[in-house]
Amino acid sequence: MAGVVRDWRVELVKAYPDLFHPLPDSPGVAQASPECGEGWRDLLERACARIRAAVQADGGSFKATQIKEKYATLRFYWEGALSPKADAQVDEIIDLAEARSACTCEVCGEEGRLYQSGCWMMTRCALHAEGRAVVIEPSFENVQVKERIVGERREIICRRYDRETDSFIVIDAGSLGIEEE
Repeated sequence: MAGVVRDWRVELVKAYPDLFHPLPDSPGVAQASPECGEGWRDLLERACARIRAAVQADGGSFKATQIKEKYATLRFYWEGALSPKADAQVDEIIDLAEARSACTCEVCGEEGRLYQSGCWMMTRCALHAEGRAVVIEPSFENVQVKERIVGERREIICRRYDRETDSFIVIDAGSLGIEEE
């Protein structure tokens, strides 16, 4: 039908009912229907395909509970029961999607950067930019820093997101001036 506007969020929920668990009487509606711009559609479709594969290989359960933009990047929350290996895979998949959102225009999906307009932060390309570009020190561009406790030791993991390969490259925390205890 010409002129019919399709909602990509509804299509995503319908394509992945095993991840979103939509209501039986409303197959396109789910608690976690994405609350973000269409520019992030591709990275969400990629994440959902990867999550589905990990969950199916594991045989565990997964339910997306909330997907939204917060502080100019994607947030993807879920609940379920997976093996430690599958749980780590899903966390890595979500980390990749969130890292990609930090350098992808939420409006159109082109390469973007962080902008600030008043108290609002957004990731946008030059065409859809609002406000002023936020200056980020080059050594921290697309860097993700995670802290975790291993036994009684604090471990810092630093990695840079590479948009071209959609992967992380581990970097030395000391090179960023971050010290482990």
